[in-house]
Amino acid sequence: AMKLAVILAAGMGTRLRSEYVDRPKGFLELGGRPIIETSILNLERVGIKKIVIVTGYAAEHYEQLALRYPDLVYLVKNEDFADSGSMYSLYCARDLIDDDFLLLESDLIYEARALDVLIAHVNPDALLLSGPTDAGDEVHVTAPDGYLTGMSKDLSALPCEPSGELVGISKVSRDLFAIMKNIAAEAFKDSLRYDYETDCLVEASAKWKIFCPIIADLAWAEIDDPSHLKRARDVVLPRL
Repeated sequence: AMKLAVILAAGMGTRLRSEYVDRPKGFLELGGRPIIETSILNLERVGIKKIVIVTGYAAEHYEQLALRYPDLVYLVKNEDFADSGSMYSLYCARDLIDDDFLLLESDLIYEARALDVLIAHVNPDALLLSGPTDAGDEVHVTAPDGYLTGMSKDLSALPCEPSGELVGISKVSRDLFAIMKNIAAEAFKDSLRYDYETDCLVEASAKWKIFCPIIADLAWAEIDDPSHLKRARDVVLPRL
């Protein structure tokens, strides 16, 4: 059974500053609580025993949150959060990652069955896709035979027709993470601005099979800007 989850929460959320000035994106309140806390409760419900949150911008909010979940939530800070990408945040947590894990973004609201599907999936490495959301800023994923081959916001940059949209919830085995760490260590020699999904996972997929299960009708939203927030409130939240 999966016992470990990692949530990437270092980002500055600059496109949402009008909504909240001093808090990380995970502390947007929807449905009466911060979205990060809803995610923690979802993870706890499916049997996760340890949640590592990688903080950065306004990390003190997460320090307060961790005090309320003393044996569940562990924090690591990406001190270079302003000058690095999501893979560097994940790399910062490497000493606390000793098992297969679920990997999530902090700015998501989603149906809890997303976790059930990934955990139950026979493949140890799985990148969850949804059907079209028309949310704007979507990341399109190609997986023609079920396995990851490409990922981009730009459709013209993809090798073939997309299979679905990246949700931001994945299952990563220790073996895949070892490959990712090696790829990342090389990339960081040039720049810390290197993302775990569009950069590292795509590169890893050339030598390792990463399955892409699709939940076509999944209700979910990533909240990066005011239009995403409006969609999350008006369209997705009622379905949750």
